[in-house]
Amino acid sequence: MDYFRAVYVARELSPRALRLTTEALLRNPGNYTIWHFRRLVIDALDSDLVEETLFVDNLAEANSKNYQIWHHKRWLAEKLGPEAANDDHDFTRFILCHDAKNYHAWSHRQWVLQKLGGWDKELDFCHQLLEEDIFNNSAWNQRFFVITRSPLLGGLSAMWDSEVDYTIKAILQNPSNESPWRYLQGLYKGNPDSLITDERIPQLLLNILKENSYCVFAWNFLLDVLCKGLRPNKEIEEAVKGFTELDDAGSSDQDLPTRICSALERMDPIRVNYWAWRKSNLTL
Repeated sequence: MDYFRAVYVARELSPRALRLTTEALLRNPGNYTIWHFRRLVIDALDSDLVEETLFVDNLAEANSKNYQIWHHKRWLAEKLGPEAANDDHDFTRFILCHDAKNYHAWSHRQWVLQKLGGWDKELDFCHQLLEEDIFNNSAWNQRFFVITRSPLLGGLSAMWDSEVDYTIKAILQNPSNESPWRYLQGLYKGNPDSLITDERIPQLLLNILKENSYCVFAWNFLLDVLCKGLRPNKEIEEAVKGFTELDDAGSSDQDLPTRICSALERMDPIRVNYWAWRKSNLTL
């Protein structure tokens, strides 16, 4: 570090200064001053950026949550241009195989997609991850990112119908998985009226509640759509009244949203204060 401080103060942009930063970063890859100076040296020497990428990737494998390393990778990718896209996607895929929720890898992958491309295989990548682990909320997040940002898919409006079917299928496979429930809400975010009119939603809720009457996510979703203006059919009314009476949740003269909140207070004691707050803010 004393040697490094000497060349840094002297602004010595030389091959030996580059080798010195290599040695220093191997000992402390989190030192942002060294990374900054290394970039100055690389620019001055017009160093081989492909070789630099290999160095950074090897360092990142053992330090995959290091902000400075990922910042340097972005700097390199900007210099290399679109030709770096495939390699960067392969590298983030490698990191995510070992840590599926690595924020830095996901953030870098999204940046590369937007700046350098590679959209054509990204939806398949998300599907593969969800096939391997349907609880992977990061993969669900990436899928929504691709659906809404990809220039190849036509946006959410073009993909909306098939995505609703895809998500409903995932929910039916495992109703206790919160991620697809959240994803389903996101699909209707830009068009809340369709959430009320789409006949697939009440049918989904009925199917889930018939099989698992204590599914908190289903009751929460039903509460949300009722508050948005869904007019419940007779089957939903009977399902709510039958369960809340069985659960002793509120009096029979309460409206459906209030009865659901009362039931959720008992079903989900960890968030009892939240459900009490929801109940107190219902617009009757």
